[in-house]
Amino acid sequence: MNEVPEPGVGPESRPVEDARPAGAATEPSEAAAAVPPGAAAGVPPVAEVRPLAVLDRGDRERLLGGAHHDPHSLLGAHPVPGGVVFRTLRPYARAVTVVAEELRAELHDDGEGFFSAVLPLREVPAYRLVVEYEETVQEVEDAYRFLPAIGDLDLHLFGEGRHEQLWKALGAEPMEHQGVAGTRFTVWAPNARGVRLAGSFNFWDATAYPMRSLGSSGVWELFVPGLGEGELYKFEITRPDGSKTMRADPMARRTEEPPKTSSIVTASHHEWQDEEWLSRRAVRPAHEAPMSVYEVHLASWRPGLTYRQLAEQLAAYVSDLGFTHVELMPVAEHPFGGSWGYQVTGFYAPTARLGTPDDFKYLVDTLHQAGIGVIMDWVPAHFPRDDWALAEFDGRPLYEHEDPLRAAHPDWGTLEFDYGRREVRNFLVANAVYWCEEFHIDGLRVDAVASMLYLDYSREHGQWTPNVHGGRENLDAVAFLQEMNATVYRRVPGVVTIAEESTAWDGVTRATDHIGPGGFGGLGFGLKWNMGWMHDSLGYVAKEPVHRKYHHNEMTFSMVYAYSENYVLPISHDEVVHGKRSLVSKMPGDWWQQRANLRAYLGFMWAHPGKQLLFMGQEFAQGAEWSESHGPDWWLLDPAYGAEADHRGVRNLVGDLNSVYSRAPALWERDTDPSGFSWVTGDAAEDNVFAFLRFDAAGAPLLAVSHFSPVVRHEYRVGVPADIPAWHEVLNTDSAQYGGSDVTSPDPLKPDAQGWHGRPASVRLTLPPLSTVWLRPA
Repeated sequence: MNEVPEPGVGPESRPVEDARPAGAATEPSEAAAAVPPGAAAGVPPVAEVRPLAVLDRGDRERLLGGAHHDPHSLLGAHPVPGGVVFRTLRPYARAVTVVAEELRAELHDDGEGFFSAVLPLREVPAYRLVVEYEETVQEVEDAYRFLPAIGDLDLHLFGEGRHEQLWKALGAEPMEHQGVAGTRFTVWAPNARGVRLAGSFNFWDATAYPMRSLGSSGVWELFVPGLGEGELYKFEITRPDGSKTMRADPMARRTEEPPKTSSIVTASHHEWQDEEWLSRRAVRPAHEAPMSVYEVHLASWRPGLTYRQLAEQLAAYVSDLGFTHVELMPVAEHPFGGSWGYQVTGFYAPTARLGTPDDFKYLVDTLHQAGIGVIMDWVPAHFPRDDWALAEFDGRPLYEHEDPLRAAHPDWGTLEFDYGRREVRNFLVANAVYWCEEFHIDGLRVDAVASMLYLDYSREHGQWTPNVHGGRENLDAVAFLQEMNATVYRRVPGVVTIAEESTAWDGVTRATDHIGPGGFGGLGFGLKWNMGWMHDSLGYVAKEPVHRKYHHNEMTFSMVYAYSENYVLPISHDEVVHGKRSLVSKMPGDWWQQRANLRAYLGFMWAHPGKQLLFMGQEFAQGAEWSESHGPDWWLLDPAYGAEADHRGVRNLVGDLNSVYSRAPALWERDTDPSGFSWVTGDAAEDNVFAFLRFDAAGAPLLAVSHFSPVVRHEYRVGVPADIPAWHEVLNTDSAQYGGSDVTSPDPLKPDAQGWHGRPASVRLTLPPLSTVWLRPA
């Protein structure tokens, strides 16, 4: 052991005789010199115990009150003139004895849980403490004999806002430190007067576990020897006003199952088996690859299943339907299980409702081995006000903006992050990296981006302050999103970030170094949800066919801006719940027409430029809205149910849409290239017909024709290129196997030399009622 104390942790430097309060005994107590019964043979007691090292009243009160910034300078063992002072704080202990290789000495009971003695040693030995309680005796390592278990570089990077693996520096980390196994606890609380550790290991009494403040970093640290996985813990924070608050760890990687709120010490033991998936996912950029996404609310997809049970069933189901990806929500821990999980309290912890973090890794791993990518909903826009989580974490605004008008989210009763604070931005950027690196997540769908970008979002005049340029843009949020995207794409090849952004912000999917007309670089996302397409197209198909001709532009307008961003076409949870009706229930007409409309719409959606996303239950035409209590109505697919064939038909169509889509590069290879699309007819409003061509990178076409009238149109002429000798119908949503009237064209269709729709040739089609037909060169 070193004879000098560690830098920054001041030793007990007062003369031994000055370490006594006035009137203290000048001779060592009988107890301090005694050798407890059972002392090892041949281990002599200390020959002399020097006068007591009782703390002054101020230090005692600060330690007992949880308001001391440097407990390691007082507790533990420190060289002093004439010996070594040993001091420990052990409430409820009857006696404490120091034990070393050639030392055994009982410390003096100084009252209020303090025990101390000065021993005539030349240096601090490797020692342990024997702590005697009323009903038990424990031999333990002294937590206050250890140097800080976090490095200066970690603190420096965090202070600069550049620690890209922050979860390895903050939180609870089981480790071996100075040759001893234990757990290092670190937490950022710069406004705290003191921080102590409470948990199952100390019966939630934090008195004996004060943490030390590490310089000006705002980080508090304590290495607790002997503590390992499975222990529950929280941080007891003494606020600037002296009051106390018990907080869950913001960096906790595992939590108790809600409504319980404690953090849990954890370490991963999962052995990944998805090397093949990871090696190939970066071969092709997401916007040039097939992507059809099945959106899943994990807890209610099949209620009662754990992560591991979901792994087998969900992977099999999604593989059978041919989706390339799943989008999972909610993943991060949150208080209300019936929600979408957008009020996060555990940003680094998968929800404990379905299992452990390793169980969630098993789910991702299994999906990858089945060839399915995993996207998760990620929520950096705001956080709830729960008094055990992030809100005023250390007694003052910390994660939230200090300006109450900037902090309070006007729509959801939550708090907005202070994106201008380096440490907060680091917390969020590292969180994005964390899910991708530690859990092999393939994509982050970022919720509520619009609410982050605008200072006046949902705010009236006088409720917001312009930025330094007088504008409404939140410059801090812009910088954060740019940094997050740049960092994720640099560190994790093949990952895609997706913005749920509902405005016309310029450059959501533009590179961050490309300055747009508004003077901003792009936000750097890979894809953006096309909320305009979703709103317009759903508005169109919800109308009676007789009225659709007056709203024809609602289906064509999306192509005016289709290449301004890289888009996802989302029929998501937001559109089919809470009074908005399920997708099939939005459709007009009788039950047959509703299903036919739905099938035609899905065919149009899968052919339209952009990636597809469909919320669970819509793939088999569930009529009822989603319910968190029972999830999708799986009984509709039970062969014993009379109308099972109607629902099975829509499900079969979705499977075939995905199958044909994945084998047809024309539908995805040039999704973001205007040369990959060409209208055949976009103005056939009287007929409710839309026809267009899609092209792959080699120029090979696919013809998509959607007909939204409930009649059959015979000999309907459609213009086509002249160099295709024949066309073959590869998908028809009116097929009998999907529940349609089976108006199909099984034979190849040869074009006429008659020009049509501005093209040199044309084919004559029989358009089924309420249908979409895809044709490829025969």
